[in-house]
Amino acid sequence: MSLKIAAIREKGADERRVALVPDVAARIGRLGCDVALEAGAGVPSSYPDASYKDVRIEPDRKALLGSADVVLAIQPPATGDVQAMKPGAILISFVYGRNNPDLVKALRDGRITAFAMEQVPRISRAQAMDALSSQATLAGYYSVLLGAVQMPKILPMMTTAVGSLRAAQVLVMGLGVAGLQALATARRLGAVTEGYDVRPETRDEARSLGAKFVETGVDATGQGGYARELTAEEKATVRAVLSDHIARSDLVITTAAVPGRQAPRLIDARQIARMKPGSVIVDLGAEGGGNCEGTRAGETVQAGPATLIGPVNLPSRLAEQASELYAKNVLNLLEQIVRDGKLSLDMTDEVIAKTLVTHDGRSVNDAVRQVVEGPPSVKPALAVKEDAPCS
Repeated sequence: MSLKIAAIREKGADERRVALVPDVAARIGRLGCDVALEAGAGVPSSYPDASYKDVRIEPDRKALLGSADVVLAIQPPATGDVQAMKPGAILISFVYGRNNPDLVKALRDGRITAFAMEQVPRISRAQAMDALSSQATLAGYYSVLLGAVQMPKILPMMTTAVGSLRAAQVLVMGLGVAGLQALATARRLGAVTEGYDVRPETRDEARSLGAKFVETGVDATGQGGYARELTAEEKATVRAVLSDHIARSDLVITTAAVPGRQAPRLIDARQIARMKPGSVIVDLGAEGGGNCEGTRAGETVQAGPATLIGPVNLPSRLAEQASELYAKNVLNLLEQIVRDGKLSLDMTDEVIAKTLVTHDGRSVNDAVRQVVEGPPSVKPALAVKEDAPCS
């Protein structure tokens, strides 16, 4: 029998994406798999059911989950959905296990093999599967547009019959995928751009996009493509340099975030108070608690002279192309585990091993397991009397 792969409809109120788009569904079919889709799953992202060719449209969610060998989703599914899956099935979605221990327990106890898309290792071979990066690209692009429509001025320099309008100053803090895309977008729209990151190796990337790099003299390069936590002294040094740049900016975009962890604080209330009237901050770390003091996730608030925007799930606002990119990430992962229409998991493969969160009734990711099950118990050492002989 052919492997059955099914995509479910997202239930989140602000989630419009879908894990499977028509073009990718056809390519999965060529792997020798039967493909199914929950009825209406693609409609919010502009993919009506009729656009999916050779795909079974299933109106019964529970029946779809119970028959699938591989379930595709974007957001972490509800525990009820996991319980509807058959033992031994595979889930591919974002999981964020450290934030969702009950979900991980349900996956473990249901003997579901779960691939967490946020855990795809950031190595060259896995770039085509890196869903965090593909979605961050769109978030970075949209953040500039979001900030621009809140500003009381335009981004580019403009010459009119009555004089010239100066270009806006845009500062992007955090030069990962989202930050670099924000810099590129702001530059294309005519702004004067600056970029900052605690990792000095991003200097050349910022400059290649026509931006000035803000030098602080602090190197906080960490592991896995993320920055390490700064010491108190380093934070003071960085703050002293950045405060003047923040105060001069018309638009500041902050992008520092680590999946499943608290977002680092980059801007405090005193720095915001020095900003120009009408300035805008777009805080892409809002879902993790915010890079800025005063950020409220999902809200736009007035913080002294500045408008502070805390958007959540920006990729969903560009649902059509966000879905396309995510579906291609999933396809590239499926090509690693499906051979001639059958599952083939190579547990020695770095991509597979690091992306898995549960398998065969166990939590297999160390960091997630410690949150879900607690640290491993240490057996007490046997007491030995001082006068006992040692063999």
